[in-house]
Amino acid sequence: TEEVALEPKNKAKGKKSKAQAKQGRGATQYEILQKSGIPENEIPSFQESLHWLEYFPPLAKRDIEAMGCGVDWRRSFITTDVNPYYDSFVRWQFWKLKELGKVIKDKRHAVYSPLDGQPCADHDRATGEGVGPQEYTLIKMRVLEFPGKLSELAQHEGKVFMLAATLRPETMYGQTNAWVLPDGAYGAYQGLNGEIYVISEHSARNLAYQDQSPEFGKTAKILDLTGHDLMGVPLKSPLGEKYDAIYVLPLLTVSLSKGTGVVTSVPSDSPDDYMGLSDLKKKAKLREKFGIKDEHVLPFEVVPVLTIPEFGDAAAEKVCAMLKIQSQNDKTKLEEAKKMTYLKGFTEGVMTVGKYAGQKVQDAKPLIKQDLLNSGDAIVYFEPEKQVMSRSGDECVVALTDQWYLQYGEEGWLEKTRDCLADMSVFEMDEVRNAFKHTLGWMRQWACSRSFGLGTLMPWDEEYLIESLSDSTVYMAYYTVAHVLQRGEMYGKDQSEVKPESLTNAVWDYVFGLGDLPADSGIPTETLDAMKAEFDYWYPFDLRVSGKDLIQNHLTFSLYNHTAIWPKEKWPRGMRCNGHLMLNNEKMSKSTGNFKTLGEAIQEYSADGMRFALADAGDSMEDANFVHDTANAAILRLTKECDWMDEVLNTSPCSRTGDLTFHDQVFKSTISLCAGKCIKAYEIMLFREALQTGFYQLQSARDEYRFQCGQEGMHADLIRTFCEVQTKLLAPFCPHTMEHVWCSVLKMEGQVVNSGLPSLPEPDLLVYQSGKFMEGVLSDLRSSVQKAQAPPKKKKKGPAMPKMKVTGIRLVVGPEYTGWRRVAIESLAKMHSESGSAPDNATLEATVLEAMQANEETKDMTKKDLKMLVLPFAKFMRDRAISIGEEVLRTKSAVDELTVLTDNLSYLKRVLKVEDITVTDVSSKGDLDIKEAYPGNPGVVLVKEEDVPVEKKVEEMSLDK
Repeated sequence: TEEVALEPKNKAKGKKSKAQAKQGRGATQYEILQKSGIPENEIPSFQESLHWLEYFPPLAKRDIEAMGCGVDWRRSFITTDVNPYYDSFVRWQFWKLKELGKVIKDKRHAVYSPLDGQPCADHDRATGEGVGPQEYTLIKMRVLEFPGKLSELAQHEGKVFMLAATLRPETMYGQTNAWVLPDGAYGAYQGLNGEIYVISEHSARNLAYQDQSPEFGKTAKILDLTGHDLMGVPLKSPLGEKYDAIYVLPLLTVSLSKGTGVVTSVPSDSPDDYMGLSDLKKKAKLREKFGIKDEHVLPFEVVPVLTIPEFGDAAAEKVCAMLKIQSQNDKTKLEEAKKMTYLKGFTEGVMTVGKYAGQKVQDAKPLIKQDLLNSGDAIVYFEPEKQVMSRSGDECVVALTDQWYLQYGEEGWLEKTRDCLADMSVFEMDEVRNAFKHTLGWMRQWACSRSFGLGTLMPWDEEYLIESLSDSTVYMAYYTVAHVLQRGEMYGKDQSEVKPESLTNAVWDYVFGLGDLPADSGIPTETLDAMKAEFDYWYPFDLRVSGKDLIQNHLTFSLYNHTAIWPKEKWPRGMRCNGHLMLNNEKMSKSTGNFKTLGEAIQEYSADGMRFALADAGDSMEDANFVHDTANAAILRLTKECDWMDEVLNTSPCSRTGDLTFHDQVFKSTISLCAGKCIKAYEIMLFREALQTGFYQLQSARDEYRFQCGQEGMHADLIRTFCEVQTKLLAPFCPHTMEHVWCSVLKMEGQVVNSGLPSLPEPDLLVYQSGKFMEGVLSDLRSSVQKAQAPPKKKKKGPAMPKMKVTGIRLVVGPEYTGWRRVAIESLAKMHSESGSAPDNATLEATVLEAMQANEETKDMTKKDLKMLVLPFAKFMRDRAISIGEEVLRTKSAVDELTVLTDNLSYLKRVLKVEDITVTDVSSKGDLDIKEAYPGNPGVVLVKEEDVPVEKKVEEMSLDK
């Protein structure tokens, strides 16, 4: 049975990496280069690692320039020892860390590629990014007899052990048997001190790299075995006091790729073990099938080990009975049972046997484990938490390696880094901050060296290179001075200004504000001062943008390294993380053809069309989705908008000027409101939200305004304002198109990219709300009139019903809430005031119903009315308060609805094509028979007459929302 880890590293749950998502045979590098458009005759050159550095950066620069990105290319640089300036910078960084005691050399367990002969860091992995070593305890169960094929090992009696990997060594008191996979491949391997271990090849390979075999990295197999060869073999379990011998039994769910393929069985606390043993006890034919004798199974009963408050001292048996699990094949129920017992047993259980009886399980576990290790009855064993494949195609193991480590997790260093995170902006993305917190919770010593590859040599131990995630943690500081040193040449070949060898540790200390001006550097003082001034100007950096998968390594390393090297005033101020990019809602993959390069996208959609679709692709840490139709439509949208602006400003300019009408004022406030929301979204880098508010909503408001103005036409000043605001708001997304509009359509001087985002007066929210009220009333009236005038259904017999026509509308305004609505609103407002936030459904329902019962006017309402009327209304108003603001929870309307409707009667008549429309207050409604009118929802009476002259009819139409 596969055991569940009870002490998780608290890692943030990450999505699969792009490499992990691939299925089947991966494409070769040759094929990938072919599909990337690399000429056939160029591909062989990529056998040389340096060719990659020379070939791709110029192409990336070409496409980024075509995209229209504003980049200071003088600060570009290559981050390997090919660039002597950057190489010097990294050497200084590691000398600094070593001086501070943050780098040590020691033997540690690390994920390791046997083929590469070095630890396999995240960036060196094809799959398994973020996976670390998982620790197990191997329980040494001594083989007591050597039947069948095992007779070849009889000469080693007393030194042959079956090793079982467990996460729960404290439960070994309750072992009743051991499990193996009947058809599984096992082997007898030479261990240390003449011992022989019967285990899977998977675990033997890992052990060989952990100093548990005669020769490091090599397994010494003595004998091939299968699970059938091991059936019924008697064993002595180190803590098993009740039974002198336990036996090897079959279990079909044993995994050979997890642990050793040998599993301890503790039916008191493992539902899988309990049902597996129960099945063998109940089914004689099952025992017969695998050659298991009755005495191997029937005498063995559950041995209590610990007690859990909820389940007693036989938790597995009780939970299996509760869930009515019938056999070991009830996988779903067994998984549920495991969740119910395992973690609860560890966190709440109390030991009932052994020298630590009476102690909590979580306290006794490490003590029992150490006792087993001290007595030689157990071995510490590690393997990768999940499969890890290196980029060289090798399945990784966990190896005990002697190398250099960064002391991440060190108490004082960790606290400083947590302080840095607490003060750092993550742009209002709680999931990013939580991911950083989780990473800081589990991250400990990190192997920062490797044996070969591209990069900088460890400055004090040149046998090693600095691995690729560790040599790029503070290179933001190098950005600030790269242009001074490299003079715009990214490879560092232009050495005319400063010689790389002049960049001593003392020079770097001075430049980065950590030391005095060195007297003998050979570098002009004005050059050093210029570099120092650049660093002081740009640091601390305000923003670092990166992928979500780098939170668990590179970005957290960056926080650690900054807090170690610089004082608090130079620590990072902000990091923004995003997901990967999907194409048309599927992961990009060359093998499926669902793939597009930056250059191809620019060629197909134009730079601005592509950028528009990128902005629309998504905002959160979830993977964004680039949609072909959005990019295609963007080309048409932008072209159409350019033509419209040119028409209303130049070809057939709007001519209306003078005082602003109601609709003018509403549009003016809407422009300010949309612009403000858009700018806020830009500030926190929510680009989809910026596009929604700064383009889609603004466009919708413009279209509505154009319709409202009718033949009167739009106000010239407002249209000019709209065009300028729209151009500025869209410029970050579509700079080429908006530059054309700025210069050729708006006839403005300079460039739009230098004009900044629009600065507008605060919106008049009352005017805006009045406009939204008017818009809502019109929408409801239009729907009601259309419904009233719809042709009636034709009867099967008799003459057709006459078509009706609406000839008049009577509007009755209710300026404040009354009755049950007033009680509900007041209750909501009180909840908001007391808690400062919107209530959840349970709190809302309980509080509103209590208020209804306490009010004389509403206490006799039926349960049906409370459920069907009051609660839906309360939830609707709660949601409006969340989206609009608490002002909607006033019992009296802030909008003068009577005046707004009266002033816009001509507009209503024109749109609805009804000439007879009147508006009155509810207090003056006279004989008009309306049920209710309240803020935002005037009572409505439609006056209708048939096409054939008949008696005029009056019918009420409700506009309840």
